[in-house]
Amino acid sequence: MKFVERLWSDQDGQDIAEYAVMLAVILVIVVGTVRLIGSNANTVFSNVASAIQ
Repeated sequence: MKFVERLWSDQDGQDIAEYAVMLAVILVIVVGTVRLIGSNANTVFSNVASAIQ
């Protein structure tokens, strides 16, 4: 009975799941930011290259 009670009160699995969700959200934000900055930087460099020529 104590084994079941210990499993019921053990929250290590919840912590791991919370960290996984938090990591996924941060990863989505970082990837989105990099893609946005990358496309804007490409436009800026193309404009500068056109202006130089």
